[in-house]
Amino acid sequence: MKILCIIGTRPEAIKMAPVIRLIKTDSRFEVFVCTTSQHREMLSSALDIFGIKPDYNLDLMQENQSMFDISASILKNIEPVLVTTSPDLILVQGDTTTAFIGALAAFYFRVKIAHIEAGLRTYNKSSPFPEEMNRQLITRLADLHFVPTPEAEKNLLKENVSESSIFLTGNTGTDALKYALSFLETKENSAEGISFPEIPMLLNEGLKDPSKKLILVTSHRRENFGEGILNICNALIEISLRDDVLIAVLVHPNPNVRNQIIKLLSGKQNIFLLDPLDYLSFVHLMTSSYLILTDSGGIQEEAPYLGKPVLVTRQNTERMEPVEAGTAKITGVLSDEIVKETIRLLDNKVEYQNMTRSHLPFGDGKAAEKILDVLAKYRLSE
Repeated sequence: MKILCIIGTRPEAIKMAPVIRLIKTDSRFEVFVCTTSQHREMLSSALDIFGIKPDYNLDLMQENQSMFDISASILKNIEPVLVTTSPDLILVQGDTTTAFIGALAAFYFRVKIAHIEAGLRTYNKSSPFPEEMNRQLITRLADLHFVPTPEAEKNLLKENVSESSIFLTGNTGTDALKYALSFLETKENSAEGISFPEIPMLLNEGLKDPSKKLILVTSHRRENFGEGILNICNALIEISLRDDVLIAVLVHPNPNVRNQIIKLLSGKQNIFLLDPLDYLSFVHLMTSSYLILTDSGGIQEEAPYLGKPVLVTRQNTERMEPVEAGTAKITGVLSDEIVKETIRLLDNKVEYQNMTRSHLPFGDGKAAEKILDVLAKYRLSE
């Protein structure tokens, strides 16, 4: 059985990597990896960590490209790859433009489609934008749906997706995180140790100070462009006036985010602006953090496993499991609310402890194994 995996962004690469690595060990399958390079540098560094080399790299990233540009480019350039590989099944992950257009191309080519991380919903097509509609449209195209949680499964059943095509696997992001943590632990306990050159020395030194609490921040959602980013930055400036915090802000390469954050936060005390980190360095910062402030979906999945409280700077989230468990809280993007909730966790030990429970709302880290089992049975039943 020939499988083509289509990947465009770093989160896709991280979450698809455990599946690719496992399938490659199984002689029943022939696997091809195609990247669109929707996030060029961040994607390649993520794949390198897992030892995966793309068979096809469309290299479609252009500076400040629109969704019209990237969608049209992917659809046009993926066709020759489909013709060359002639796959029996295409794997897409998540809710990116690459995932949606990859699924659409597979449909046009009359190839079966499997969707990893299916069934997540806010039912608000503007939030997250365009991800919510991407994943709903992928659902309509897909033949196999690998869902991370029972709630995601319920969503698909409500939408009249055939129960026989839905498989509860957990989230492959947990598989990837376990791999990274094991790698870091092995390196840290080895003779040569491990260093993180992408993390500034001043920040590294600050992490050794027990009086300092690291707040890790990421922000990149399209619905937060402009006023949302402004409000988040203003909140961080107010929080940074405290003597007991270090704030590490991962600056996304999208100029709509990057330019605004650099303008507002450069040179502010206790704030460190970091270029995108390799996955291992980022996991190291997550494990070192006191709390995480983010609009990222993947981090909402990883933080509960690590026992790190998350403040979600969005109006809603498709990952409600940590919110319902009390380990994450939606703040929205009003500065006052972000400051209030952050200060509450910095100053109230009981509130903080209530949010630090390590739990597994997104599976036990064996999602890739479960996906492989389904694909093997699917192959045999053809």
